[in-house]
Amino acid sequence: MALLSISATSTTNTSSLKKLKLEIQLEVFESVSELPKDIQELMNKAQQARENAYAPYSHFKVGAALRLLSGETVIGNNQENAAFPSGLCAERVAVFHAGATSPGQTITDMTVSVRSLKHTVTEPIAPCGACRQSLAEYEQNQKSPITVYFMGESGKVMKAASIKDLLPLIFDGTYL
Repeated sequence: MALLSISATSTTNTSSLKKLKLEIQLEVFESVSELPKDIQELMNKAQQARENAYAPYSHFKVGAALRLLSGETVIGNNQENAAFPSGLCAERVAVFHAGATSPGQTITDMTVSVRSLKHTVTEPIAPCGACRQSLAEYEQNQKSPITVYFMGESGKVMKAASIKDLLPLIFDGTYL
């Protein structure tokens, strides 16, 4: 396992302009076999869910698996539609299913795996912006972080300790 740090520099100019420094840290595992056993099992469920994705247009299959504090696992996969905005990503399918069937349950971990039917994906692919925003809402409501592990079809796995690491400037209900 290695750490990947992403940061921006923070400086103050002589004018009133100030720059904000943002930092995130992600853990990088060389393969699924380096993950803790329980996370390997959860990733396996995401990979299985991925294979059942309905992706006739993009040919890009995504599977997600959530672990709830109760120990229950909830899965989701992307569901496309000829009217493209009508489809839904795997991460949101899983989190909305958890919200509908296990309301109030805390989500502790999420695993995500992708596979293209056009080429091999070996780099980790993080959830899209819409999924990050939806997950941020759940994380804020439950007042505890959701750890997210994400990967391609094979290869490295990245771990974000919280959705805040994937979406550092979260828009949430406190602004409304």
